Amino acid sequence: MVERRMSVATHWGSFVAVVDSGRLVRIEPRGDDPAPSPIGPGMVTAADDSARVLRPAVRKGWLNGLPRAHDTARGTDAFVEVSWDDAITLVSEELLRVRSQHGDSAVFGGSYGWASAGAFHNAQGQLHRFLALGGGYTDSRNTYSTAALEVILPHVIGGAPWSYQSRMPMWDEVAESCELVVAFGGLALKNSQINPGGLARHQTQDLQRRCREAGVRFVNVSPIRSDTAGFLDAEWLSVIPNTDTAAMLGIAHTMLVNGWHDEDFLRRCCVGFERFASYLTGEFDGVAKDAAWAARITGISRDTITELARRLSTQRSLIMVNYAIQRADHGEQPIWMSVVLAAMAGSMGRPGCGWGAGYATMDATGVAPGRPSVASVPRVPNPVADFIPVARIADTLLHPGRTIDYDGRRLTLPELRLIYWCGGNPFHHHQDLHRLTRAWQTPDTVVVHEAWWNTTAKFADIVLPVATSLERDDLAAGFSDPHLVAMPKVREPAGESRTDHHIFTALASRLGYEREFTQSRSEIEWVRHLYEQTKANLGDEGALPSFDDFWRSSSAELPALSGPFPGSFEALRADPQRFPLTTPSGRIEIFSEEIDSFGYDDCSGHPAWFEPVEWLRADLSDRFPLHLISNQPASRLHSQYDNGGHSLKSKIRGREPVTINPLDAASRGIENGMIVRVHNDRGSCLAGAVLSDDVRPGVIQLSTGAWWDPAQPGQSGTLDRHGNPNTLTADRGCSRLSQGPSAHSALVDVELYDGPLPDVLAFTPPHLEH
Repeated sequence: MVERRMSVATHWGSFVAVVDSGRLVRIEPRGDDPAPSPIGPGMVTAADDSARVLRPAVRKGWLNGLPRAHDTARGTDAFVEVSWDDAITLVSEELLRVRSQHGDSAVFGGSYGWASAGAFHNAQGQLHRFLALGGGYTDSRNTYSTAALEVILPHVIGGAPWSYQSRMPMWDEVAESCELVVAFGGLALKNSQINPGGLARHQTQDLQRRCREAGVRFVNVSPIRSDTAGFLDAEWLSVIPNTDTAAMLGIAHTMLVNGWHDEDFLRRCCVGFERFASYLTGEFDGVAKDAAWAARITGISRDTITELARRLSTQRSLIMVNYAIQRADHGEQPIWMSVVLAAMAGSMGRPGCGWGAGYATMDATGVAPGRPSVASVPRVPNPVADFIPVARIADTLLHPGRTIDYDGRRLTLPELRLIYWCGGNPFHHHQDLHRLTRAWQTPDTVVVHEAWWNTTAKFADIVLPVATSLERDDLAAGFSDPHLVAMPKVREPAGESRTDHHIFTALASRLGYEREFTQSRSEIEWVRHLYEQTKANLGDEGALPSFDDFWRSSSAELPALSGPFPGSFEALRADPQRFPLTTPSGRIEIFSEEIDSFGYDDCSGHPAWFEPVEWLRADLSDRFPLHLISNQPASRLHSQYDNGGHSLKSKIRGREPVTINPLDAASRGIENGMIVRVHNDRGSCLAGAVLSDDVRPGVIQLSTGAWWDPAQPGQSGTLDRHGNPNTLTADRGCSRLSQGPSAHSALVDVELYDGPLPDVLAFTPPHLEH
């Protein structure tokens, strides 16, 4: 046996693939990664499993021009495998028909999701370039991960939606200068396995350890104890889900009435504190937002809230917010309020202290403030101005022509007749999947690029098989990660799979703009070009090796960036006149005249407490007394490689595990390892019970990403056999400001499932005809 060892880069780290005669034998961690992710080795079993899409396939009813039976044929129909030539003809002719009859805005460029690592084979970039050159498309704005944060922060602290990443303290600064970290939503290390675009070495775990060894104390404000690593010895404040804003308001009120707030910073560097203070004291509504008020809402004691206010005000402190807390009703409020609380506490703009978001959400945040720009495939301006907030896709399909609010604008939802999706899985990340199923029946055609027969592929009309990241040449450049990693093709594509670029090139050729799309470069020529352009842009400072040397050595290091970065809070504290923010006032907007002018009843001019639609104090909790936390999984990235070895090992009798507090389990006769039915009025799913007091009583935790496996696709309330929590979550915007997803505002109940256990068919292809 002659083995070859080849570089592999993924969103969950860099690995070494061992290949023998073109056959993938195993995937090993790189020797210099201190905390390699176990997801990588599990990729091997999925590379050739029975769920691979091996040939182009067309839904039988669509191919025969049949109407959808009872509006549910997508997701239930058989598929007919066709030649590539026929598939290219069908897609190109359908694009031309839709554009000519309904206009370019009727085409939706639905590439949303992480897809695979790689600077060139970026599914979203490839699709949007192809569609823009063809006349344009309706796009989506923001992300399911952070929509509320992306919209609110530019109003409050200025800058681009993601600019806060370079403006908040890095972990090494926290270790050196901070005494107290209060983490709303926790710091779950499992999330730091990943980095969009690729990752050379995992650093977050070691950096957190250094903070603890330096004496930094941590407070975990979360309904889940394990949202912080055990080695941090974090104090756990078991908060009722969706009440973080109330907890922060109680802390802020305590600071205000005791005179513990930083009056100098609030006066010089912020605007609107006086109006906010009147809200805190109850001058406007007669309700003082004091520690006792907050305790009644949050489940955290009044004394604990008072003591935390004192500690934040007297110690060098850092307030962190995780992304999970803003994926909820009124999700903008805890983000806004966390900035205000940090401004009050006295540490904003001091080294290693103040405010930050998304720590440990990926192995980039807090690790490095950024990296030099890496060249990418040139973007083509989209001739179509229409867009939708990303989480409003079902609303758009169900209600074309309806107007909605979004960040001070009125948007008219376009009529979408063709959905073109690659690099993502809407039947994973969208909420209320039964509603999405109904909406998904409305367009004329759904075209999907997929490597596996997941739910999105099964709900398509035309499925084009694509190569995985192991089956193409590319280079990886992760978010803020200072490394370039070579990604040579490890093996040939399975079956008749082709790269996204190959498919779009064939379509562009048929439609008459191949040269504009490819710029007359082959795929490896594009990879070389992007590397050499990056090298040229860096000049002597970068000192990158030649492309050939980089390809042989597998990696190269980019020079570090140094601040101060635009919007620095340290600079603002030092001299707000010389270093203003890009907000209307040039300062932190505790009260925003602009937001106030929108007149939204669910997002006022300052951060405030709005009662969620679904939470443990709602009337609905009489029927559904458990709050569902659908957080990110430890065993995969979102739904990627749910069919991989590592994710499959985490299942209980083939179902996704659900964590239940022993008190809640005992009252329902549930024991470890039993299969349970999680349900509400929106749907139900099966899951395997894991009993743990790591979750607060009244809360269950069921991770996202299990491939949706409805027993009767399209039938509202039908049982999901596999354990996808978005069977249960509400498809409801956070507020009229951001229209972001509110997945974490969902009430459910759990019962022992004692019926015949159905087979899981999530990884089984549909019936295929030839």
